[in-house]
Amino acid sequence: YDIVCVAVLQASVREQKKLLVENAKLKKDIDQLRGQLQDKQKRRTAKALFSQAPPPQSVSPAHSNPDPASPAGATAAVPPNCPPPSVSSGESRDRPGRRRRGEKKARPVSDPLSLGAESRIDASRLDLRVGRILSVRRHPLAEAMSVQEVDVGENAPRTVVSKLGGLQDLDQLQGSLAVFLCNVKVSKMRGVASHGRLLCCCASDVITELLAPPSGSAPGDRITFLSYPGEPDGELSSKQRIWELLLPDLQVDSKGVANYKGCGFEVKGKGLCRAPSLTNCTIR
Repeated sequence: YDIVCVAVLQASVREQKKLLVENAKLKKDIDQLRGQLQDKQKRRTAKALFSQAPPPQSVSPAHSNPDPASPAGATAAVPPNCPPPSVSSGESRDRPGRRRRGEKKARPVSDPLSLGAESRIDASRLDLRVGRILSVRRHPLAEAMSVQEVDVGENAPRTVVSKLGGLQDLDQLQGSLAVFLCNVKVSKMRGVASHGRLLCCCASDVITELLAPPSGSAPGDRITFLSYPGEPDGELSSKQRIWELLLPDLQVDSKGVANYKGCGFEVKGKGLCRAPSLTNCTIR
C-alpha cells in the first residue's frame, strides 16, 4: 500500500511540473501576441492620421519674399479672376427679405369701407339726377333712336342716346325735365357716344313716357332713396351688372310713384318722381 501511495504522489508531482512548464510557455506566447497587436494598432493609427492631413501648399516666391517697403498691416491683394465668396445656405435663410418655406405671402389689406360698398347691391349705387333736355334730334343711323343734349348740373352738357325715335314726338321733349342715370359707362350706340341713360316708364313696348321729377326740381338734383342711404359709385362696373340686377325692382306703383322695392324716388325737399299718366308699370 505504501509503495502505491508513493508512486501516485510522484506521478502527481511530475504532472504538476509539466503543467507549470506549459503555463509558462503559454504566458510567453500571450505576451508576444499582445506586443504584436499593439504594434499593428500603432501603425494603423499613424497611417490614418497621415491620410487625413492636408497636402503641403507650395509657397510662391512673391509670398516667401514680401516687399519690405509694404506696411506690415497691409491687406493681401485679391487675384482679379478670383470668384466672390459664396453665401452659405444659413446666411441666405437669415436674410430679412427672403420668404421662408411654408410662409404665405401677405395679401394687401383692403379698405373695409370699399369692401362694403362693393358688396352692397341696391339703388344707392345709382347716380340718378334731374336733367333738362336742351336739344333733341333723330339718330342719323337709327330711325328708332334719338340723340339728346342734356344739362345735368355739370360744366358742359352730356350727350345721351335713347330709344325714343319712334315712340315720342321729339319736338315736345326739348326743354323738358327728366331723370337720367349718370354713372353708366360711356358706350357707343351706332357710332354716337352716349354718356348717360334716360329713364322711362313703360307699360309695353309701344306705350312709354318720361319719368317726371317733382315740381321745383333743377338740373343736377340728386334722386335718393330714404331706406337706402349711401353714395353712388363713380362708375357702375359692367362686369358686376349692377343696373341689370336692380332693374326688375324699379317700378311705378298704383299711384304713379316711382319706387325701388317700395321706397320712392325722392328729390330731397321737393318731392317724389312720378309717371305722368301710367301706373303699375316698369321703369327702364
